[in-house]
Amino acid sequence: MIETVLLTHAAATWFMVGLIWFVQVVHYPLFTGVGEDGWARYSRRHRSLTTLVVAPMMLAELTCTILLVVSRPGALTVTGTVLLALTWTSTFSVQVPLHGRLGRGHNTGVVRTLVATNWARTIFWSIRGVIALLLLSAS
Repeated sequence: MIETVLLTHAAATWFMVGLIWFVQVVHYPLFTGVGEDGWARYSRRHRSLTTLVVAPMMLAELTCTILLVVSRPGALTVTGTVLLALTWTSTFSVQVPLHGRLGRGHNTGVVRTLVATNWARTIFWSIRGVIALLLLSAS
């Protein structure tokens, strides 16, 4: 069972690592080119469609992290859990509210803030990816 949890954890985490780098380097910076016409509709659709892709992986990653903390407590697991908590905190206290503001209208300053603050999540998930591989290789 633990092997399945470790594999699922690594897969979900690395899915998020790839996605967050794409979002950080390509997707969010392109927001500035959308323009004001149709922005509100674009932003709402972006949020709903992104949630369909991201939510299952974030929940899988969270579930596996909880299972690993219970079954394999240790420095790597605890560090990965702290990083996941920081990622979720950033997501729901910073990025989600910024997307909410963008849902009301295009704002280049908010887009810049989104790109700048998203670096934290990019770094946290990248480190988690390395931790997931280390946990997998230690099994």
